[in-house]
Amino acid sequence: MQKEINMTEKRKKRYQIQTSCPQCGCSAVNHLSADEIKKNFSDVPNVEMECDECMLKYNTPMEEACPEWDAECHLKE
Repeated sequence: MQKEINMTEKRKKRYQIQTSCPQCGCSAVNHLSADEIKKNFSDVPNVEMECDECMLKYNTPMEEACPEWDAECHLKE
């Protein structure tokens, strides 16, 4: 029962994905659950982003974009 509660709490936890555009410096912040991160970024080491201002597509290492997620090693589950 305790394990089910812990898994439910992990699913509800939100992680902050934060990046800055290398061209114009605009920052982007997304708040995603563990399930959303797995769905959107799977097991990739880099996060692909697109700047809302200048439309540049760029990559950021997951460990920089969301250190908390990377530290918990959920990418390898």
